[in-house]
Amino acid sequence: MVPKGFLRYHVLEALSQRPMSGSEIMNEIENRTGGLWKPSPGSIYPLLAWLQDNSYIRELPVENGLKRYELTERGKALYEEQKKIRQKVREQGGFLPMPFIDSLLFKIPPEKTVEVREAIQRLVMVFFQLGGALQEKFSEEALNDIIKIIDDTSKKLEEINRKVRGSDHE
Repeated sequence: MVPKGFLRYHVLEALSQRPMSGSEIMNEIENRTGGLWKPSPGSIYPLLAWLQDNSYIRELPVENGLKRYELTERGKALYEEQKKIRQKVREQGGFLPMPFIDSLLFKIPPEKTVEVREAIQRLVMVFFQLGGALQEKFSEEALNDIIKIIDDTSKKLEEINRKVRGSDHE
């Protein structure tokens, strides 16, 4: 299963090249992955609807029976922001789990996405920097501190998750 944020990035990337229909986007992604992955209509069309509802894309007039979409200025900005983050991480030799981040951001208010994305980016970057520092100069004390912080943070996030899920069922 491919996280929705992963697909969203690839849809934005395809639409950054030219306006496309849903089927053209599916084919483009299949071509870019060398035939290894082709998203299904059940994942593409709801995503296109969400992108349109959130003003990241707009529908063009139907031409030759095809409904094509193009990026709006807001969609171009989102794509460029994601591209810059990925490039920055690559330059620093790291890996940013964008599918995870994008799936987290998929349903939160758009005005909060930048704030969440920056916080997660800082967290991931410090892990890579810390990993490099520990490779150069290992410290048992630092490792124990890291483990404690990760454990404490996981517990706090689990607590928030329980609260959110509890409010969903009320």
